[in-house]
Amino acid sequence: MVMTSRLVERLRAEVDGEVLADPGTRAMYAADASNYRHVPLTVVRPRTVDAVVAAVGVAAELGVPITSRGAGTSIAGNACGEGLVLDFSRHLNAVLDVDPASRRAVVQPGVVPDALNRLAGRHGLHFAPDPSTHARCTIGGMIGNNACGAHSVAWGKTVDNVESLDVLLPDGTRFDAGLAESPLHGELRTLRDQVMAAVRTGFPRIPRRVSGYNLDQLLPENGLHVGRALVGSEGTCVTVLRATVKLVEVPTSRALVVLGFADTYAAADEVVALLSLDVLAIEGVNDDIVKILRQRKPGTPGLKALPAGRSWLFVETVDPDAVVKAMPGATGSVVVTDPARMRELWRIREDGAGLLTRMPDGAEAWSGWEDAAVPPERLGAYLRDFDKLLGRHGRRGPTYGHYGDGCLHVRIDFDLHGPGYRTFMEEAADLVVSHGGSLSGEHGDGQARSELLPRMYSPEIMAAFRRFKAIFDPRGLMNPGRIVDPLPLDADLRVVVAPARIPLRTKLSLHADGGDLAAASRRCIGVAKCLTASGGVMCPSYRATREEKHSTRGRARLLFDMLNGSVVRGGFRSAEVREALDLCLSCKGCKRDCPVDVDMATYKAEFLHQHYRGRLRPASHYSMGFLPLWLAIAPGLVRRLGDRPLVKRLGGIDPARAMPTVHDRSLRSRLKGRISPSGDPVVLFTDTFTDHFDPQVGVDAVAVLEHLGFAVTLPRKRVCCGLTWMSTGQLGVAKRVLHRTARIMDGSDVPVVGLEPSCTAFLRNDALELTDEPAVQRLAGRVKTFAEQVSPGMEPLGDTKAVMQPHCHQYAELGVDADREVLRTAGVDTQVLDAGCCGLAGNFGFEAGHYDVSVAVAEHALLPAIRATDATVLADGFSCRTQLRQLTDRDPVHLASLLATMIRE
Repeated sequence: MVMTSRLVERLRAEVDGEVLADPGTRAMYAADASNYRHVPLTVVRPRTVDAVVAAVGVAAELGVPITSRGAGTSIAGNACGEGLVLDFSRHLNAVLDVDPASRRAVVQPGVVPDALNRLAGRHGLHFAPDPSTHARCTIGGMIGNNACGAHSVAWGKTVDNVESLDVLLPDGTRFDAGLAESPLHGELRTLRDQVMAAVRTGFPRIPRRVSGYNLDQLLPENGLHVGRALVGSEGTCVTVLRATVKLVEVPTSRALVVLGFADTYAAADEVVALLSLDVLAIEGVNDDIVKILRQRKPGTPGLKALPAGRSWLFVETVDPDAVVKAMPGATGSVVVTDPARMRELWRIREDGAGLLTRMPDGAEAWSGWEDAAVPPERLGAYLRDFDKLLGRHGRRGPTYGHYGDGCLHVRIDFDLHGPGYRTFMEEAADLVVSHGGSLSGEHGDGQARSELLPRMYSPEIMAAFRRFKAIFDPRGLMNPGRIVDPLPLDADLRVVVAPARIPLRTKLSLHADGGDLAAASRRCIGVAKCLTASGGVMCPSYRATREEKHSTRGRARLLFDMLNGSVVRGGFRSAEVREALDLCLSCKGCKRDCPVDVDMATYKAEFLHQHYRGRLRPASHYSMGFLPLWLAIAPGLVRRLGDRPLVKRLGGIDPARAMPTVHDRSLRSRLKGRISPSGDPVVLFTDTFTDHFDPQVGVDAVAVLEHLGFAVTLPRKRVCCGLTWMSTGQLGVAKRVLHRTARIMDGSDVPVVGLEPSCTAFLRNDALELTDEPAVQRLAGRVKTFAEQVSPGMEPLGDTKAVMQPHCHQYAELGVDADREVLRTAGVDTQVLDAGCCGLAGNFGFEAGHYDVSVAVAEHALLPAIRATDATVLADGFSCRTQLRQLTDRDPVHLASLLATMIRE
């Protein structure tokens, strides 16, 4: 504690940046995307390069270990340490220069490669290394791990694309590491001369040799390139302050050829033949990934485009005809040239690391033996032997990866608590070495594989590695325990050293995890797709604040640590977890966008239930959570008083937020006593929002349904799904409300048509987490969206244009395929926006303290997209329509209203 206090005091006094030593931050940074856990003393997010120099100086003076971190996506335990963690992603993320003439760029270490490529792309240039995390990993992290990606077949690893590095030694020395002379050139030259022969004969000559230090870059034929020798050193030698990187010219046209094969061995055996062609990437995807996608994410774009087969090669090329002709043994082939369709297919491959952390049967799988590489011509033989090794150990591990470079990714259902993990890792290391390969082909050695390096390298080379590190870091302060003097590969495993200690049976079923919140929190293994700045819905509050605790990963890490209690204490009374979840919009985007289906909205509901059990709740839980009840018993009073400042203050509603108008005639009152024409019967679910705030939507829905020949009835009594109570964690009330509704609706198999996407999704999916009541299950099976109900009978109605903002819950649970089909048939040329959450998200945007974040979420992508069009705005969600009405001059409409207007016209 004394050391921590001195360190934090000095850092706060001398460093321009955030110095974070609170339990929540330390818990979130205790892991990267690996199996390991190291709780740091403190985390610094420096604002300037001088701040980095100051922070390193303080830590070195006090003898505190230093770990550099980008997005925290390292899979081998490279980016979590027990001393000072420097997070470069928050502030040091600028592209300093792009020079198209020299085809070079200068970047700070926190730059995301996609951000650099948006700028370089204006000149037809590209930073070539593209790991699957390219939308959120940092170039500093890529330099640390010598990352590669799909296109290394054409453009090499990160080491091949670095010109020079501006680096800092722990003693405060700063210099440019490249081909030019540096303060350490003499010592490095002496080392090079003494081990030159051993390096030339003892380093595997394969495309993906990443393990160990790049001593080959010191050889005369490579010019004694100090910068490239430091690439892949995993932060164990220097702190990288800036990098000058190469840019490559992107072909003006390219195609993606997807080839099907009978099995993964057949696919691997064909790689060498493809390497003789003009190819940019050769990636392997097996049937396990596709099965998981079809099972868990059936609407994933690109799945339908896959040709027949049980294993596929994704080959990017400028000559697709040559690729197809060279593969007569393929079971099928598809050539895709449309960039959007190519991106859809590539996402199948990119999500592999996350998808395979759960087996098709739901069992947990782990990294560790993650990315070994062999000569491409040995890939088929290595795969066969590797599967035999798995079989001998009784383990399962679906494989995929960079087949063109002989690099294989895998997640294995290890028992991390037993001795079998070490035994398997040792035998796997011996196997890959026997095939002339490298323990790591992309992600570095980290804690997972550094201990195994003597099985790959001779004692002379291992001694040279130790000397290399000592030249830069004689005191061993830089990310200790990696590459040399390694930590044991089976120590510090987070599921072993930080088990859940809170005995708990959750109120919600959590079917996917057997009612175990600890298992649910372990779904997040840290690949950090939630940190992606664009596309999809996941983590709108993170996009607004850029704070780790507002990401799905950060919240999952806090829940994990809360259940252990060693850092985040207080169990379900934890203030840190409550604060992190406060800005969770419960949008459910993570359930769709996260590769392993983390469902933070559900976990938040469970936490709030436990946190406030037997305690006074926030005022908004009583006002917004009980809104359906207040509207049922006193709609007039709510209409007259709802927007008054005093009422909003007492109700926990933000003063900047205008309350929507409660109509003087509800939908039920408008349709009371009305007899629908004869036809196929349907029940229109009269949700609270349509009933009281937007009854015209219900009237329009009835008009469309009757036009298509349906006989529409309403539930015999007032109904409510219970969503507002669920989202505020009042699970007991939510369950009672849901049971009442299910009993009212029971006794019929007539389709129930929902108009409000959040209520429809709740009835069809979340209701089953809340209760196993048979009547609720029967109701869930009857519920349809409005688009699903009208799609089969839809007819051409006219010719118009629209942009559609899908409701987040519809995006996550229901999809928009039926909506697209209805609109296409009706004659509506529709652009479905990929603009993320609207930011209102039910009660979230109304609650005190949330207004600014709510608006920032909308401004991230949605509002600019709406301002850029004069087409009709479609938004089925009441929250979406409300947000757009309050923040723009547009009046969005529900699909039912658009179709009703077209019918009338």
